[in-house]
Amino acid sequence: MPFFSIVTVVKDDAAGLIRTRESLWTQSWRDFEWLCADGGSTDGTADLLAGWAGELAWWRSGPDGGPFAAMNETAARARGRYLLFLNGGDRLAGPEVLAAVAAQALGHGCPGLLYGDTLEDPGDGRPRLRPARDVRHAWYGMPAHHCALFYRCDIVAGLAYPAGYRIAADYAYTLAALARVPDPRHLRMVVAEFAPGGLSRRHPALGRREQDRIRRDLLGMGPVSRSAIMAMQHLSSGLRRLAPATYACIRFRNTRQG
Repeated sequence: MPFFSIVTVVKDDAAGLIRTRESLWTQSWRDFEWLCADGGSTDGTADLLAGWAGELAWWRSGPDGGPFAAMNETAARARGRYLLFLNGGDRLAGPEVLAAVAAQALGHGCPGLLYGDTLEDPGDGRPRLRPARDVRHAWYGMPAHHCALFYRCDIVAGLAYPAGYRIAADYAYTLAALARVPDPRHLRMVVAEFAPGGLSRRHPALGRREQDRIRRDLLGMGPVSRSAIMAMQHLSSGLRRLAPATYACIRFRNTRQG
């Protein structure tokens, strides 16, 4: 059994997939398997995967039901102790990341969920540190980007990204996992660099509406609390759009954590 199962979904991003692969194969900790689903790319991504077939525990290329359906299909084939969704374009933050995560996992009894910080480009071409939120504040949103969340595979056994969401299925998946986890652990280290330009950035209003449904259905939150959260998120999104430098100063840091 590999320690990590790393799931990558990609479509028409050959350059991003190359960056993801490079960040994996420079890791000092090599006890992992890599599984990849390509959604029928036409930019040469499938040719890359075919050439890397000897490195991959599983891969396929062809039309699918979108990224979340592809994540479900691929994660179902994972054999590791921990599951990480490192999508095409995402990359681990350095060659010692998996070794450091494994050391913390083993040193703390293999918690059900490990989550860390990420680097993200706020829009000016300069990646900055985006600290994770405490999971106790998951009522507001994802505690960290998907590429910095390590789910213990037995904890998420039987869970799937729900088909009813285009943007926020990862939020529903993570809340369902947290409901099973008594011991989530913040790694307090930079795990990955998040690739910009995803669905949540292109369709923020839809993402907020889907999160609102999830708070109602999974957390049982009432309309007043949900409306207050929606208002906060709308203000945050507006600040990011209209005053990106101010938003970056509030949400990001300029240096990595140790």
